[in-house]
Amino acid sequence: MSGWGLGWFGGGQAKKEAPKKAILQLRGQLEMLNKREKHLHNQMDEQDAIARKNVSTNKQVAKSALRRKKQFEHSLEQTSSQIMTLEREIYSIETANINKETLEAMKNAGTAMKQIHAGLTIDKVDNIMEDLRELHAVGEEISEALTSGVGSNGIDEDELDEELAELQQEKMDEDMLKTGNVPVHDAVSAGRERLPQAPRTNPKAPQLVEEDDEEEELRKLQAEMAI
Repeated sequence: MSGWGLGWFGGGQAKKEAPKKAILQLRGQLEMLNKREKHLHNQMDEQDAIARKNVSTNKQVAKSALRRKKQFEHSLEQTSSQIMTLEREIYSIETANINKETLEAMKNAGTAMKQIHAGLTIDKVDNIMEDLRELHAVGEEISEALTSGVGSNGIDEDELDEELAELQQEKMDEDMLKTGNVPVHDAVSAGRERLPQAPRTNPKAPQLVEEDDEEEELRKLQAEMAI
């Protein structure tokens, strides 16, 4: 009973090892035939040498050598045919075994794909994707609701821009009073933030320039008189 059980469970392994065993046997036989082929070649060369040596002195010996050479040649032809047959069989078994292993691998891959896709249909996939889209939309709405109003505190951005423009204009006016020139970077920055405005005139600025010129002329005149 135990022997029957071992034979039953070991049948699959025996079938799997059968191609390998057959190839090993064929290769062993092929090695033996290759040795026989080489030996026959040597025998033919030997008989050919005997025939050539006695072709003039002893025709009977030469003829017998040629006869044996023909027999070896016939055996060589049979051996060469057997070698070709064995090589063809080995190739066929190897190819068949590779095809079998490839088909089994493909079959296992198909089984794995069926297990992976078990219970999945196009409708189920579409429903899952639709649920995910809805959940993402809900999440975005929740995020917007949680962050709405945070950081604004009711401040009007337009008012901030106007106040900033006024500060920039005041800075430009102060620079004009000090140097009489408008800084290029301030003018460019102010132009980007608001539309150009007419510069605020300072009536005292020309008067200061005129007074400075008069004082300079007066100093020159006093110097000339002192000389």
